[in-house]
Amino acid sequence: MKISRPIRVRIAPDAILDNYRAVRRHAPKSRAFAVVKADAYGHGQWRAVQALRGEADGFALLECENAVALREAGIDQPILLLEGIFSARDARAVGEYGLSTVIHCPEQLDLLLGNLPPDTAPDICLKLNTGMNRLGFTVATLARARQRLADELPRARLTLMTHFAEADGERGVAWQMERFRALAGDWTGPVCLGNSAAILRHPDAHGDWVRPGIMLYGASPFAETSAAELGLRPAMTLESAIIAVQDLQPGDRVGYGGTFTADRPMRIGVVACGYADGYPRHAPNGTPIAVMGERTRLLGRVSMDMLACDLTGIPDAHIGAPVTLWGHGIGGEVPADEVAAAAGTIAYELFCAVAPRVPVTVDHD
Repeated sequence: MKISRPIRVRIAPDAILDNYRAVRRHAPKSRAFAVVKADAYGHGQWRAVQALRGEADGFALLECENAVALREAGIDQPILLLEGIFSARDARAVGEYGLSTVIHCPEQLDLLLGNLPPDTAPDICLKLNTGMNRLGFTVATLARARQRLADELPRARLTLMTHFAEADGERGVAWQMERFRALAGDWTGPVCLGNSAAILRHPDAHGDWVRPGIMLYGASPFAETSAAELGLRPAMTLESAIIAVQDLQPGDRVGYGGTFTADRPMRIGVVACGYADGYPRHAPNGTPIAVMGERTRLLGRVSMDMLACDLTGIPDAHIGAPVTLWGHGIGGEVPADEVAAAAGTIAYELFCAVAPRVPVTVDHD
């Protein structure tokens, strides 16, 4: 009999669908691109697409080859290339496969216009730089881009787009919306605006299209508001089991570097999960973990394949006891946002960092 290491990731497609429906409730007048970039934030691009296939207005990702694969698999909704095209081959694929693409600079527009198949009428999201200062046309470059599109690609369907830098913070989006309106001028066509934070907090900045990302996967875009408070369901659970138990005396240290020292008699569990599985190595003492339905804490430094947790208050915990690192599992519930906050990062990074060696199972409600 093959006995596998107990760590695994569980994905709940129904939670992704429920969270997309939450987008609809918050932005009822907008259509929504489900953002499935970065392998659907580590949840599996195809799993997310399958979960949303019957409801999503469209999908958004980065790699043209992934967009083509979705088309060839029968996905007929709009598919948006969020960073646009990177090669002549990408430009040709936009026309041949009916993809939508962001265009964010004059050079990218040159690439598109020089390589589109004849007689195509693509959907183009012209991205405006309203203060994020990553991608986008500015007051110095936008008018020329719009004129070129009108002259050289008059059948193109054009949408204006921007991305919010501080929708989750105190500054909000009003300053960028003001810049957007100034750049857009007399534009009356469709606009694509809201990310997850704007969808949830800024209804005046939704636009004709919104682009939900992290909220689809059940995490909060806000440091001060939990996903549960927003009505979102976790779609990923990282879980494992206790593989060893140790009894400590006062003064005993735990793990590499001895970064935790027992101040009383303690009982600790060793968990089959480490930074090679995607758990953050820099997670400190006290990072939340759940064992057998009880909340407890990480102790000592995370190593490559193992970490330790406090079992002092969980006397029934034993080798084989279930552990939830984040999500909603047999071991208990630990919001990914809490783990991320403790580790000084965000849930986006936790989800995307899960290693390929971790087996994946899919929940079917």
